[in-house]
Amino acid sequence: MFQSLPRRGQGNVAELPPPPQDEVVKPPRPVLGLALGGGAARGFAHIGVIRVLVEAGYDVDVIAGTSIGAVVGGCYIAGRLDDIEEWARSLTKRRVLNFLDLNFGGSGLMSGTKLALLLQNGLDGMQIENLRIPFVAIATEIGPGHEIWLTRGNLVTAMRASYALPGIFEPVRIGGRWLMDGALVNPVPVSAARALGARAVIAVNLNGELTGRGGVIHTFGATSNEMDDPPVPMRKRNGLGAATSMVRRGFGFARPSEARQRRNSPGIHTVMMEAFNITQDRISRSRLAGDPPDVSIGPRLGRISPFDFHRAAEAIDMGAEAALKSLDDIKETMAALA
Repeated sequence: MFQSLPRRGQGNVAELPPPPQDEVVKPPRPVLGLALGGGAARGFAHIGVIRVLVEAGYDVDVIAGTSIGAVVGGCYIAGRLDDIEEWARSLTKRRVLNFLDLNFGGSGLMSGTKLALLLQNGLDGMQIENLRIPFVAIATEIGPGHEIWLTRGNLVTAMRASYALPGIFEPVRIGGRWLMDGALVNPVPVSAARALGARAVIAVNLNGELTGRGGVIHTFGATSNEMDDPPVPMRKRNGLGAATSMVRRGFGFARPSEARQRRNSPGIHTVMMEAFNITQDRISRSRLAGDPPDVSIGPRLGRISPFDFHRAAEAIDMGAEAALKSLDDIKETMAALA
């Protein structure tokens, strides 16, 4: 079978043809990982970031995603980035309401079935282990609070577990574990991207603009003359104790005088959003300090609420703008690690 090969001299070593003169040898580059953080509606900014990276010629080798980052990252690997962008840009307040399948008897306000079906129709039962590049979705286990790295199994199921915001979406059961939003333990999964082999990691922190809000007020209080919200008198009425009075007050059934005193108090929507922002900010800073990325992209998304899904177009554009500003840093990092 080797008789047809040309030989040189009297030896038995085949003579290799010279390489083409116009062949361009690409310099080696480090394995590039993308860590896409959580942030609900702000996560549409990931689409803009990925668009800019692709147009700049950066081929991502590894993706780790948390919550909405897992959704966008998974869709990109599966070749569905165009579809999710088209869907996101089409969202209006009315269309968002159509996806709110309320579920008062479950463990979340919404079952999430409508959104899951939308993803399932587009991703057609894809398995994580069969994707073209390594991918991991981050989730949190209810109970022990373990950080769960979903690296195999159904892609859509992993996405659902990663974005199952407590109290909003029902948790997802995988392998005997009940899982919820991964942003509770690892909002920007740099560590997971490195564990999958990435040497250079670009992190997209959707809550970067919130950094710096969480200071410490070392001493604070109010005198009796400065009280903004006086305590509720503990009186029994019709046999009901003080606890019942507090419950009534907590649900908004306060006496008129108390209602007037509390007319400037934050609403439940504001409380939930601020709690989400504060939690994400504190955990992100802690995790990123311990395992910093090589390049951090922080779109200026502070004016977009985590539930402003109808403002997807703005978020996408802000993500693209932030990525464009980071291209020089990415170029220098890739060259330094080559």
